Amino acid sequence: MPTVLRHGPYRFFFYSNEHGEPPHIHVQRDRLLAKFWLKPVALASSSHFPSHELRTIMDIVRTNQETFLVSKVKRNTPWRSDLALRP
Repeated sequence: MPTVLRHGPYRFFFYSNEHGEPPHIHVQRDRLLAKFWLKPVALASSSHFPSHELRTIMDIVRTNQETFLVSKVKRNTPWRSDLALRP
């Protein structure tokens, strides 16, 4: 699970073997986990993060969206483009 970014207490990462889902990023702080879709940026799931912290993380994800999308491709595990979330 390559780490793409560390920002304050947060670690942003993906699992290199996840090919059946739309582009997303996982976030961890201590034992708390969340997952955000990247196209468009939206919360997919969260385990125990308080809502005010999820808003902070969402801002970080929006700011680094392109970095997250490109980083998986650079590691030769591209996202399936046909699985982008539909509005």
